[in-house]
Amino acid sequence: MYKLKELLMLTDKGYSDLKKAIAACTITNLSLMMPFAVTIQIFAELLKPLMGQEITWIRMWFLLGCGVIAAILVFLASKNDYKKTYVTSYLEAENSRISVAERIRKLPMSFFNSKDLSELTTNIMADCSTTEHVLSHIIPQLSANAISITIVCIMMAVFDWRMALAVFITVPFALLIILCSKKIQARLSEKQVEAKLKASDQVQEYLEGIKVIKACGLDGSKFSALDNALHLMMKLAMKMEVVTGSFVTGAQMILQAGVGLTVFVGTYLLTKGKIELIPLLMFFVIVVRIYGPVLVEFTLLPELFYHRIATKRMRTLMSAPVMEGDIQKPLTHWNIDFKNVSFGYNGRDMQEDTVIKNLTVSIPSDAITALVGPSGCGKSTISRLIARFWDVNEGSVKIGGVDIKTLDPEHLMSYMSFVFQDVVLFNDTVYNNIRIGNMEATKEQVLEAAKAACCDEFIRALPDGYQTMLGENGSTLSGGERQRISIARALLKNAPIVLLDEATASLDPENEALIQQAISSLIEGKTVIVIAHRLRTVAGADKIIVLNEGRLVEEGTHEELMNNRGLYERLYRIQQESLGWSV
Repeated sequence: MYKLKELLMLTDKGYSDLKKAIAACTITNLSLMMPFAVTIQIFAELLKPLMGQEITWIRMWFLLGCGVIAAILVFLASKNDYKKTYVTSYLEAENSRISVAERIRKLPMSFFNSKDLSELTTNIMADCSTTEHVLSHIIPQLSANAISITIVCIMMAVFDWRMALAVFITVPFALLIILCSKKIQARLSEKQVEAKLKASDQVQEYLEGIKVIKACGLDGSKFSALDNALHLMMKLAMKMEVVTGSFVTGAQMILQAGVGLTVFVGTYLLTKGKIELIPLLMFFVIVVRIYGPVLVEFTLLPELFYHRIATKRMRTLMSAPVMEGDIQKPLTHWNIDFKNVSFGYNGRDMQEDTVIKNLTVSIPSDAITALVGPSGCGKSTISRLIARFWDVNEGSVKIGGVDIKTLDPEHLMSYMSFVFQDVVLFNDTVYNNIRIGNMEATKEQVLEAAKAACCDEFIRALPDGYQTMLGENGSTLSGGERQRISIARALLKNAPIVLLDEATASLDPENEALIQQAISSLIEGKTVIVIAHRLRTVAGADKIIVLNEGRLVEEGTHEELMNNRGLYERLYRIQQESLGWSV
């Protein structure tokens, strides 16, 4: 049974609940034999006149009372069965989804470079749903049927071993057919899963690019990749159904042959006077009762094989190493030091993809430091390394003298606020989207942050004010409004380190002025790292770090860098000249 726990990736509670569910299903199966026993006894009474005897009506009323009691016991057993089987399996599936989501939250960003969003969505939804169905409809019933059939077989053998053998002899042969098809079904299941993931990727790409599709007037014929992926998924699904159905149908035919075999053997024994009519009727009733659940389970066994593929993906995800560290070590100083840092998104073995190359630089505390340079020089990468979205391949990043590799990422994140160029808002109220910055904040603090971020005026103009639903990713707001809400979040968090990644790069002059006003409130008294392409916006920074191809080429104030007449001066001059350009 412990192997079953590992196979299904169950928690200790889930494993305990599964054992209780198997016991409950077994009790239900055995309780269902009581009405049949009563029915056989009633038939025996009704057949007495055919044998020249009189019906004992007192016994009939007694049997009727036993039937009512049996029905009540079956109801109670079924109720307990439902509670122990279905309710607990749904709770276990919920816990599995939460565990997967928690695991994903703690994984390094490098993990997501090798995984598609559709695959992770499948892990959380489809794979957990498969586990839920297996726990609620297959494992308990299958195990309970095996136990109850064994018990009934032993009991029937006590009455007549020949009839018991006739009833159960086809079961192992039918089961053997299903088990022999295991490898074929597993291979088809893997192909079907791959096809589903590929189709999900293509559908996601289609939906994400719908604006381009509309703008360019593309029709369905232009998307052969999507069409082929969906066609392959359909083809493999049909093949899976045909192959699986063939094996299951074959097993069912062999199993049901046991009914005819039981009738033949029973009739033969009855005519030879080797069995009484009442025991024969008992065997006839039981054979029908036994085969029904087994036939249902045979149709569900292929899903158990498919579940192994799902748990294999889940096991890969859950075994991926998470980023760990100290959750209690406090940070008291906010200066940030890079020492001999090298980093590439594909790891240390891909030197040609190195983004940051042997970088040594210091970012002072309680000051504004700007990271500038040509596109692709590593500015955003540095901010991600500071936040420990990735770990450096070589060297170290320290905050206040503490190597961030020794800190738990969530603990480290409590000291930082972010304002990105691409704002992510949730399909929730404006109030809740701001409150994400600090879930312990009071209503007054949320409103104060909104006012400081220049959000209050446009929020109150919305249909339901702060309780207005924003839609997916804030689709009902303009880019500038979304940006100001993200600044309100950062203000509410009130972290000592603030990272601004192209916060005003794509805004019109009016929104830019409002956001710069909001940022002024945000960065007061903080250690601020600003990433900007428009150099005029960082001319007043306390320190400017100039990067090129992942290396430090200059650092200093605006005046010092202009006097050096290096890369910064050249970029600044080019941007100033471009201001006079017009259509």
